[in-house]
Amino acid sequence: MSEQTSTSAEQAGATRQAAAPLAGVRVLDISTLFAGPLAATFLGDFGADVIKVEHPTRPDAARGHGPAKNGINLWWKTLGRNKRTVTINLGTPDGAALLLQLVADADVLIENFRPGTLERWGLGPEQLHAANPALTIARVTAFGQFGPYSGRPGFGSLAEAMSGFAALTGEPDGPPTLPPFGLADGIAALATSYAVMVGLRSAEHTGVGQVVDMAIIEPILMLLGGQITAYDQLGLVQPRTGNRSVNNAPRNVYRTGSGDWVAVSTSSQSIAERVMTLVGREDLLSEPWFASGHTRAQHADELDDAVSSWIAERATDDVVAQFEQAQAAIAKVSDVRGVLDDPQYRAIGTVATVDDDELGPVKMQNVLFRLSDTPGSIRWSGRRHGADTDEVLRDIGVTPDQLAQLRERGVV
Repeated sequence: MSEQTSTSAEQAGATRQAAAPLAGVRVLDISTLFAGPLAATFLGDFGADVIKVEHPTRPDAARGHGPAKNGINLWWKTLGRNKRTVTINLGTPDGAALLLQLVADADVLIENFRPGTLERWGLGPEQLHAANPALTIARVTAFGQFGPYSGRPGFGSLAEAMSGFAALTGEPDGPPTLPPFGLADGIAALATSYAVMVGLRSAEHTGVGQVVDMAIIEPILMLLGGQITAYDQLGLVQPRTGNRSVNNAPRNVYRTGSGDWVAVSTSSQSIAERVMTLVGREDLLSEPWFASGHTRAQHADELDDAVSSWIAERATDDVVAQFEQAQAAIAKVSDVRGVLDDPQYRAIGTVATVDDDELGPVKMQNVLFRLSDTPGSIRWSGRRHGADTDEVLRDIGVTPDQLAQLRERGVV
């Protein structure tokens, strides 16, 4: 890259950063593990100043999840990106006082302690709003702030079980199946970031901050479709169907002659007709049951046999090419290696490479979506535990001598 090109790129980057849509919004992330911290990450990706507050000797447990390289946790590099990291023991009077000082200049606080914990520390919504009436407080818990389960410990896996997700997932003759990643936490994180934006919009108009009560068991339930209404009106309980759908067919994964797996979906009638014509079974199009996805799903065995036998006779590239030519929906089943090699992901920039001060260049998921004029950005990857404590506390008037005393007492 020439010097001129580099300078232009730097100027463009500076312009984008100055125009970040959430620039000027300060978020205090005092949550742990995944749903709360990931919501804060989403906000930080679009310019919010996120201050991650952790216990001085018990950092966010997410720093210990998943693989590590040379003792450096890798998931944290994504989860902790765009956050300044501070250590404060909130369970001490001095620590609570420091948080209230930070709250005075913040817009959002995200927490996920068990209900009653913040109140016990003198940091409940009443005290937080006394320090800053416009503060949006997002409280993320497994079961919500009230009700018979509210005091229980809980994680996303329980939400996946309670919501009906696990009951729907797996083969018909197999057990309910939990996902091998934090699905409910991730969905709750998206919902929390949305709730925070709604709260900020309200506070902008009224000057009054609200409390968001986010129960992880709820957002995943919303995404499971119309099962509650179907049961209420018809008494229907959706069964486990493996990779099949009760709403359309053919819809499954099929093995190619190359030994790869491909996914086929026919959610629209026109796609279903194209698929069956492609595999040489256009005779089925005249069947009365072929006219809707729901009735096609009742004949999934016949449709799957037709599609699977056609795909099994052909190499993967040939299968994909013919489906594309027929304008039918298909995708290879990929692991992470396939994701990194996929030309579509490369074209839209789904994977970013970030310079990390511990690991050098690190690949990770990019920001969630692209804005045409004020795009998000990854300004830095997850930082060391407490890396920004001195800087952040200095900004609220803590002197070096006071900081040394606080450290000696284990407050920071």
